[in-house]
Amino acid sequence: MEQLSTFAGWIWNYGILFLLVLTIVVFIHELGHFLVARWCGVTVKAFSIGFGPELFGFNDKRGTRWRFAAIPLGGYVKFIDDENAASAPGTGKTDTMPAAEKAGAFHAKPVGQRAAVVAAGPIANFLLAIVLYSALNMAVGIRVMPAYVDAVLPDTPAARAGFIPGDKIVEINGSTIEKFEDLQRIVGSNAGRELAFVVERGGSTITLLVTPNTDEQKDAFGRSFRRGLIGIQRSISADKIKIESVNPLQAIARGVSETYGNITASLAGLRDIITQRQSAEQLGGPILMAEVTAKVAELGIEPMLRWVAFISANIGFLNLLPIPVLDGGHLMFYGYEALRRKPASERFQQMGFQVGLALLMMLMIFVNFNDLLNVWRRWTGTG
Repeated sequence: MEQLSTFAGWIWNYGILFLLVLTIVVFIHELGHFLVARWCGVTVKAFSIGFGPELFGFNDKRGTRWRFAAIPLGGYVKFIDDENAASAPGTGKTDTMPAAEKAGAFHAKPVGQRAAVVAAGPIANFLLAIVLYSALNMAVGIRVMPAYVDAVLPDTPAARAGFIPGDKIVEINGSTIEKFEDLQRIVGSNAGRELAFVVERGGSTITLLVTPNTDEQKDAFGRSFRRGLIGIQRSISADKIKIESVNPLQAIARGVSETYGNITASLAGLRDIITQRQSAEQLGGPILMAEVTAKVAELGIEPMLRWVAFISANIGFLNLLPIPVLDGGHLMFYGYEALRRKPASERFQQMGFQVGLALLMMLMIFVNFNDLLNVWRRWTGTG
């Protein structure tokens, strides 16, 4: 009974808040598809938040069914000639439609319009992230902690490279370092790779070559991950930390930069998992996301909105992966069609969607297994 009560408390404290965040991000994603589809004259049969049986919904004046479904882990926009919620083309379905219906058929539209409709979902996610980051930057300013070195740990890559307290790191491998977090991000993802640091010291600049060590660590949820470390400590003195006010253009530019940084960090993470620089065990699913959401919410509204922006940017990125059942898979087929001046065969596309769905299901099973295993280890004290 106590375990059941604990589980119910977990659902309330973690799950509900996460589902609210996910619903907002999914709604914006699907709204991007919906608006551009309407603009291109496509007939939209359904706009669904969630999958499975409908809980409630309504029809708008154009006949689109707006529905909320029982499994709230995603959503879809379904067009008049779609075979399924993944917008797979039905075999010969468009050819047999009456002329009035065919005018609104998605798969009868020019390839450029179809690509625009598909790309609109991820673009909407990126725009949401940019808007949130930009609004926060204008509202609260930008907290800047330049990468000053306060201490150098002995017998570390930084010590061997010649760093000394008071150094200011301004560039790594051609990337400008505006704050200490930029340094952490680059060093953390480049363990074992030589990096060129440009350092300001005594009014002049010097270049130091450093190869970060690989350090095995655990996050707050018990998941193992590897990161690069060079052995320096940041300066946290008040005169080294400042809040910069920005105008709207600067806030938007920073919002774009932060969104782009989310995407490149995701790419780097995938690269490191594929090359086995990082363990695939750190991949998490809804349970991990729910736990992180709850912890971020405890920090206040600003961190929470930045977390929503982060999730939105990453959902946009993941949907652009070239897996046929995702938006990126559709765009891959449309690219083929644009180059060859004819679409891939329906049989080939159907096979692609089946393979893509299988890959997606395998990934979902894997990340959910990681989540459940991690929860079990924490509850039983075995990890």
